[in-house]
Order: sequence, then C-alpha cells, then structure tokens
Amino acid sequence: MFDEGAAIVDVGGESTRPGSTGVSAAEELGRVLPVLEGLEGLPISIDTAKAEVARHALELGAALVNDVTALRGDPALAELVAESGAYLCLMHMQGEPRTMQTHPSYDDVAAEVAAFLEERLRFAIDAGIEEERICLDPGIGFGKTVEQNFELIRRLGVLTALGRPVVVGFSRKSSLGRILGDPGATTGPLSASLAAAVTAYDHGATIIRAHDVLEHVEALKVAEAVAG
Repeated sequence: MFDEGAAIVDVGGESTRPGSTGVSAAEELGRVLPVLEGLEGLPISIDTAKAEVARHALELGAALVNDVTALRGDPALAELVAESGAYLCLMHMQGEPRTMQTHPSYDDVAAEVAAFLEERLRFAIDAGIEEERICLDPGIGFGKTVEQNFELIRRLGVLTALGRPVVVGFSRKSSLGRILGDPGATTGPLSASLAAAVTAYDHGATIIRAHDVLEHVEALKVAEAVAG
C-alpha cells in the first residue's frame, strides 16, 4: 500500500461491519501487535476504540488513532491521545455495529451528523487534544441507508464547514453495489469506489480511506489535475 502511494495505513483488529460483535482487548492486541511490529517506522493509523490497544500502538509509533465511537467507547482514550500528541479521527455512527443498520433514522442526515461531530470535536478539544490534530469522518455505512450515504457526500460542505479535514471511506461499501442494482450486495466494485472517492474529493474531502490504493491514487491525481 505504501509503495502504491498510501500516505498512512490503517490497522485494526476488531471488525465494525454491520452485525459484527466486539472482541476483548487481549484478542485485539493479539491480532494487531505482530502487524504493528512489522510496520514499525512507517506512518500507521490504529483503528480502535480501546485505550489499551491504542497505547501499545502509539508506543510502536502509530501516528493516528481512528476511533469509530468518537471517544465514547473508552473514557481513558481521550486522555491517552491528548498526552501522546497523536492525531485523532472522530467518526459518526448511529447505534453500534451489531444494530446500526437495523433502522437508521434521521430528519436531516447531514445536519445531524455535523452536529454530532461538532459536539465530539468540542469534547476532544476540552480533553486536551489539539484541534489541528483532529479529523472528522461522517461514517459512511455506519447507521445509514443507501440514500443517506449518498446524501452525506452530496452535502459534504455541511461537514467541511466545521473547519477540520473530512475523511471519507466509501471504498467497497455495500451501498455501491446496491445503487448498481443488487439489493443484497455486501460490497461494491472498484469502479463504483473510484466514482465515490472522486466525487467526495470534489465536494471537499481531504482524506480518502481506500482498499485499492494504486487505483485511487491515480484517479485522485487526475481529479486534482482537472480541478487545477
């Protein structure tokens, strides 16, 4: 991934797919530590909501903590990030992975996601985390319908108005397969992932989380050239 142009690689040992259940800190550490040790010295993000896992990752050189609970899962995580000086990604999720896709409901998805992220941003700053080190993720696929996911990208300006870099992770999400006509899709094709990434970039996304790095790097370079 680094050879293909990734700026940072996200390492996580606990699935957050719809319907998934959590694992213990010991199990999560058993999964991620060998990977982190093998990548020591490279720019790494640790995808975890557990302070214990984040602490080990930061000791091994991780630069960013990617918390899908936005500092709601472990009360010790905010202090750890503040003390370490690490970067932080705060993500919106309605409910929890086990139940988040059951009946996602919003009156105004973009406004409500923005209000949530603004509140969590304030919480993180009050906990001592520097605002310049925080990025925000609307949580595509985390407690949203297909239509709500696309509306969030279409109205990304509501989130960029908060003044922090916005992360978009639409790569391989089931909404991409479903919008292409498969109502039971659990993933989406590369072509759809690229279209979503370029559109997100056009609407102000700063960071694109992707599985197929080379293809996304090439697509975004062309989008950047077209945008001037």
